[in-house]
Amino acid sequence: MSSVKVLITDPINEILIKTLKEKGAEVDYRPEIERKELLDIIENYEVLVVRSRTKVDKDVIERGKNLKIIARAGIGLDNIDTDETDKRGIKVVYAPGASTDSAVELTIGLMIAAARKMHAAMNLAKSGIFKKLEGVELAGKTIGIIGYGRIGTKVGIIANAMGMRVLAYDVVDIREKAEKLNAKVVTLDELVKESDVISLHVTVGKNAKPILDRDKFEKMKNNVIIVNTSRAVSVDGKALLEYIKSGKVLAYATDVFWNEPPKEEWELELLKHERVIVTPHIGAQTKEAQQRVAEITLQNLLAAMKELGMI
Repeated sequence: MSSVKVLITDPINEILIKTLKEKGAEVDYRPEIERKELLDIIENYEVLVVRSRTKVDKDVIERGKNLKIIARAGIGLDNIDTDETDKRGIKVVYAPGASTDSAVELTIGLMIAAARKMHAAMNLAKSGIFKKLEGVELAGKTIGIIGYGRIGTKVGIIANAMGMRVLAYDVVDIREKAEKLNAKVVTLDELVKESDVISLHVTVGKNAKPILDRDKFEKMKNNVIIVNTSRAVSVDGKALLEYIKSGKVLAYATDVFWNEPPKEEWELELLKHERVIVTPHIGAQTKEAQQRVAEITLQNLLAAMKELGMI
């Protein structure tokens, strides 16, 4: 496998780098490479490994004339133009499910933080002001889970154990699974009307229409809490800002933003709002998840290389 050249353009667990080298690959580890340089050198590599920072769009793929495999060390492929890879016959591998537990734990943490106004309370306390801010209990409340897959299902199980009523919505048939897990399957309109907390767990393209648009915001309860650890574009950000400012949305707790870091004026206003809690896309950023991501990505990458006769 000595002739196989691998380019890694994002920080990755060293197990992947070490194993590829042990297999005889020529590994070029460039975790801070800029886009211009990437475009200049990508034609020299047969394998590209990325995480979230590197955007593998049409330009990168077209310049990568010798690319045979693109591996994403993550659970989704939203930063890879899979239409273009399909056209070019480039295999794409990733690590679905590797960071499920980490994402679930962050979701629950954000939900509790929003309900108890922890962000504001901690900021006050650290500035020397010990003021008791009144929050809300989650026990007895209704959580609506949009996207009842691996992550959404586990969030529902934990929420139910906390005494919450669980509603679930998905575009696929989830009735059998939901019934076993004490969740009620509803339409999207029913979910937004009945939920005290709405938690998003969906995979959508960057140009997809928002799931929570102005129509859905109008149908929500007053003082609803929205948690988003999946995709920013699943929420109409400008509408969200309006409903946060009006007070209808009690809190928005998110691990994802439309631009990371935010750059639009409305994004920056949301970012600074006292009832918006933001973490910098850390859903999978645990030691355990990153180890699993690297191991599963490596396993799938080696399988693809074997299939293509590269090893």
